[in-house]
Amino acid sequence: MIKRLLPVILMAAVALAVWACGDSDEAIAPYRIGVMESLTGPGESYGTVASQAKQMAADEINAAGGVNGRPLELVVEDSQCSAKEAVAAYNKLTGVDGVKIILGTSCSGAMLGAAPLAEADGTILFSGLASNPDIAKAGDYIFRTQISDVEVGIGTGNLMWNDGIRRLATITEATDYAEGVRATTATQFDKRGGQVVAQESYASDITDFRSQLSKLIDAEPDALHLAPQSEFSAGIIIKQARELGYQGPIYAETISVGTTALEIAGEGATGMKAVTADLDPDHAKGQQVLANFRERYNYVTLPWHLGSAYDNVYITAECLKKTGDDQDADGFRDCLYDITWSGAIGDNYSFDADGEVVGLSRLVVEVLPVAERTADRKYRAIGPAPKE
Repeated sequence: MIKRLLPVILMAAVALAVWACGDSDEAIAPYRIGVMESLTGPGESYGTVASQAKQMAADEINAAGGVNGRPLELVVEDSQCSAKEAVAAYNKLTGVDGVKIILGTSCSGAMLGAAPLAEADGTILFSGLASNPDIAKAGDYIFRTQISDVEVGIGTGNLMWNDGIRRLATITEATDYAEGVRATTATQFDKRGGQVVAQESYASDITDFRSQLSKLIDAEPDALHLAPQSEFSAGIIIKQARELGYQGPIYAETISVGTTALEIAGEGATGMKAVTADLDPDHAKGQQVLANFRERYNYVTLPWHLGSAYDNVYITAECLKKTGDDQDADGFRDCLYDITWSGAIGDNYSFDADGEVVGLSRLVVEVLPVAERTADRKYRAIGPAPKE
């Protein structure tokens, strides 16, 4: 973790030094923006990639002259994929650092923990990753570019029914994100006429899932649905399910098709289908962002999370251009309501009255055999998530 974040810290320090020591004898005051990501905990893999993508975007903006001639400074705190730690991070950023605009959080539980404070204080909380449906009603200062799990559930439930699945078993991590995925999926599957014949949940510190998986397999389902919070648990569950002799189809979501999850699962993930947000391979901006990220950090995982976090910083810069004040949360909020954006995750998307992203959609993907997986391509796109 420290090795991954070291380039971020060093480049941020250099960028600020350059601004402070330019042609003028006086340092140029930066726009200070808070960042809350899960740099440790269950969401470490995507919290880290999101934090790095945000720093890359900030460095690009600063190298191009900043915002209104001022540098952009990101003040980063670790929300640890936890509501409790998110509150602590929020209090630090607002009470000590004095920020009024926060980009984050990585995890839905952390977002839901901090959102009431942000709403009460009139502080912007703008996430590129959190997807629990309840976030839509979290308040007037709460926004996200991540697509709600409502769409994941509807798409997954329809996909399984259309694939001929009638009896389903589910295994779910006991977190707000994972439970949101499971609940919306099960509701849609039941609506179509399917039956959930067995379900298990697990705590985030569990690393052996064979007891839960054995119960699910004994129920003789047509398919297994997986809703994890971390890539690590996703990979282990898939691997252990196959080791226990389960040969049926597996359905999942974004976390389960991350690089770490698929490396752990190995061939066991081949053929697994997921309804996920992903970057269009034909979208030039998104692919350029991925290429730049790989060149800078020498890895890529969860491209959507990466691109969404990246776009958040550029959207923030655009709204700061209009308000000219990093303390003007109301002006920033109004800018988000009015903006239409084209970036790494898509073109011409915007936000509705609930701060929910509009104009983006999820895909159905199928994991490739290990021999066909590459650093940039681990699954093939089947098509849009089915609406019915």
